[in-house]
Amino acid sequence: MVKKVLIANRGEIALRVLRACKELGIPTVAVHSTADNTAMHVRLADESVCIGPPPARDSYLNIPQIVAACEVSGADAVHPGYGFLSENARFADILDAHKITFIGPTAEHIRIMGDKIEAKRTAKRLGIPVVPGSAGAVTDDGEAARIAEEIGYPVIVKASAGGGGRGMKVAKTAQDLSMALSTARSEAGAAFGDDAVYLEKYLEKPRHIEVQVFGDGAGNAIHLGERDCSLQRRHQKVWEEASSPALDQEQRDRIGMICANAIAKLGYRGAGTIEFLYENGEFYFIEMNTRLQVEHPVTEAITGLDLVHEQIRVASGQGLSVTQADIQFAGHAIECRINAEDPETFAPSPGRITHYHMPGGLGVRVDSGVYQGYSIPPFYDSLIGKLIVHGRTRTECMMRLRRALDEIVVDGVKTTLPLFRDLVDNPDVARGDYNIHWLEKYLARRSAG
Repeated sequence: MVKKVLIANRGEIALRVLRACKELGIPTVAVHSTADNTAMHVRLADESVCIGPPPARDSYLNIPQIVAACEVSGADAVHPGYGFLSENARFADILDAHKITFIGPTAEHIRIMGDKIEAKRTAKRLGIPVVPGSAGAVTDDGEAARIAEEIGYPVIVKASAGGGGRGMKVAKTAQDLSMALSTARSEAGAAFGDDAVYLEKYLEKPRHIEVQVFGDGAGNAIHLGERDCSLQRRHQKVWEEASSPALDQEQRDRIGMICANAIAKLGYRGAGTIEFLYENGEFYFIEMNTRLQVEHPVTEAITGLDLVHEQIRVASGQGLSVTQADIQFAGHAIECRINAEDPETFAPSPGRITHYHMPGGLGVRVDSGVYQGYSIPPFYDSLIGKLIVHGRTRTECMMRLRRALDEIVVDGVKTTLPLFRDLVDNPDVARGDYNIHWLEKYLARRSAG
């Protein structure tokens, strides 16, 4: 087992990792910017090291400073959380060169899955169903037009190095394609320093289904079921649940084993999530995230498995603690991402939390790094915390979520809590009858009055 873990992140995920380490008896080192001097994970860690000023590029993305913090503290492993450096292959390589364990996959697998075109090629080779589209990047508009005609409109243009919805444009007709290509390339170049784009068939009303996988790096792998992340705004997940209301057991088992077998063939190490669009009974690979997901607690709720414990075990060379036959799925879980944002405009709302109370009771979990009196800095993601509820059935889960939302108190900043209080009472959401476009259409109708 690793001897000391440096947590190269902040907020709720840093606290989540810290708790897992404490349970395993592993000392922790919190790194932080000057803006996070009073953060909860900094206060609770065994040691802390300030690595720079507030801008992320000068602190949480500052690789030399993080490596130096490892050397100063004697940390022999780094957990990157999610975001920041969690999918940075160069960071994984540098840690390896310094004989520091990266609690995540190999740099090679991060690179493969970080390139959306190569990821799609790899997925296809491994037997994972993919969306029809170009075999690689398209550099010629004429070639793009030919491919679009072949797969049929509408099509979507995507940045090869993309993520978070940037560098993505839909062309509904041939007349739209040239502008979509130009705009996507421009956005991709500005956001990622790489303007390569590719084409895929645009699915009209898909759901976003993702499968949690785990590999030991030696050819053994398991899946931990799926999550439904279809309630999204601007390609950002808002509400996640497990299992998906859209799948039956046969579909669930089939796609889970396809993913587990693929990960085993790849020789993948650690936690990963294979993401799909799902429409008319078919799954279409869109990407793989080579890290822990924000929404991992819903998987933990229905499996009883601690994913961070498992990450640390695998990174320490101890292998998986369970086999596929050991995994039993129980009940239903939902996660709501509560942000410090205006619930109407979604503009960030940093500031001091004057009153703070989180719900409790059976089946209720809150992952949050804030507290009463804490000042939310304006430099980072606006996530206040994640409310996760678990019930024996989806109906019980929704009842528990409604009750939990009524108990929450967060004063001093605006939050997205009113949105979730609306959603939990919406008939479509209650039925699980939604797709990836549902929330934006709902918000547009609400805004129009």
